[in-house]
Amino acid sequence: MAVKNFETLNSSTDITTTRTLLHEAIPLTGTIVSGTYFETYVPTGDTNVKNYSHGMFQSVYDYPYLSSSANHIFDLSVGYANSSGYSSSANIQNAKKINVYNMMAQTLLGYTVSGAIETFESDLDLSDDDSQMKEVFFLNFSRLLTKDQIKKGSFSISLLTGTFPTTRPAAALPAGVTLTDLSASDTAGVNPSINGGEYGLLYNSPATASAVGAIFYQAGVAVITASVFTTGSGQAGDPPANAEFNYNNNLDQGISGSWTDIPISGTCDVIRRRIANLSFNNTTELNSTVYFCRASSTKFNYSANPTYTSGSKLRVKSVASDTPVAYITTVGLYNSNNELLAVAKLSEPLKKDPSNEITLRVRLDY
Repeated sequence: MAVKNFETLNSSTDITTTRTLLHEAIPLTGTIVSGTYFETYVPTGDTNVKNYSHGMFQSVYDYPYLSSSANHIFDLSVGYANSSGYSSSANIQNAKKINVYNMMAQTLLGYTVSGAIETFESDLDLSDDDSQMKEVFFLNFSRLLTKDQIKKGSFSISLLTGTFPTTRPAAALPAGVTLTDLSASDTAGVNPSINGGEYGLLYNSPATASAVGAIFYQAGVAVITASVFTTGSGQAGDPPANAEFNYNNNLDQGISGSWTDIPISGTCDVIRRRIANLSFNNTTELNSTVYFCRASSTKFNYSANPTYTSGSKLRVKSVASDTPVAYITTVGLYNSNNELLAVAKLSEPLKKDPSNEITLRVRLDY
């Protein structure tokens, strides 16, 4: 239906903007991360885990990664600072482990006033050099899962930290810790000097005196110190060299030893097989512009549809003294040059005559 009359929208009274946050729960069990898609034939390993020739990280999928049905979950990597006690040219992939740490620190933290790369800290204060986390592992979540950001206060990861069983069936499951960002709030975790955006500190559940990592909400990256795997003796229980356990895959190095003795992919295997559960809520930010299209009593009472009249007479009334009437079915939004930009259809026609006024709310999402 062609339209001959236009109603100018007032930017102060007829147009407004809104922002809506939609959340979706993302639960990831340890069996998906490691074990569900384990194959015993050569080459033995998890078919939902992809390692690369550069050896700097591994990608984890929710299905064998060669399948078209596979969805990327997260990338896993480890690294330590150049000033770490583990740093040594004799270590396997020593330079790459330092480069991974520096790359993530540059991206998420930035630089000091002197131009040096910042070091991860358990409080992310960055104004001092206390509580430094020099040996960490990184979980870089897929944008498919995090959407626009991770919801504050929703992140949780359970890690197995005790001695792995050496017999099957296992007499007892390894001990573990659960790290959460429950202390995060809508106003906490904002540091203007940090490049990675808003963050939440990760504490053992129940909360301990100091944090053991951080979750960067917009970046979708979790940084966790390697010390969560250590016991009172300073060494986490070693996974046994037992091919019978799919999640061990003959990796007999402990967490501490794996920082130096095996490549990054091997360390990622050890850590990944100690992830018992992982969950968070993602956030989709929906921005909208709302237009209030108002039809007053004296306007839009006639239609421009050619069938509205017949022989110069209105077809919708039989008596000349009757008031005109129209039925609104469509709203068009035009620019200043009267060019049609958007069309909104009503679910059913609305009767319009001089005895009533109608306000139609049109929302554009983007």
